Amino acid sequence: MAREIIATEHAPQAIGTYSQAVKVGNTVYLSGQIPLEPVSMKLVDQDMRAQISQVFDNLQAVAQAAGGTLNQVVKLNIFLTDLAHFPVVNEVMSKYFATPYPARAAIGVAALPKGAGVEMDAIMHLD
Repeated sequence: MAREIIATEHAPQAIGTYSQAVKVGNTVYLSGQIPLEPVSMKLVDQDMRAQISQVFDNLQAVAQAAGGTLNQVVKLNIFLTDLAHFPVVNEVMSKYFATPYPARAAIGVAALPKGAGVEMDAIMHLD
């Protein structure tokens, strides 16, 4: 099956050797997003709610560029430098997703790129 590279200016440009997303058949693999503002490429305010919202905005932009929405995400991985922020993830996530929610994992990590407090990647299936 052919791979299609997904790219959009509405999400941060890759800061390494990766694509924003790769589509294979009806499956789209969205690369990890940190809370970078797409135009300035700078981290948003250090407030965790703002960081989590920016990550979902970035994932949403990539999903849309691939022809989908966040409601087509089947697997979401969440990386947090402080798992105490997990309730905030749940609160903010409920504004971006409708039931049924995707499968997900929340993983505590020591550090993330550019000093971010959160990073997420996803797998999306296009109907």
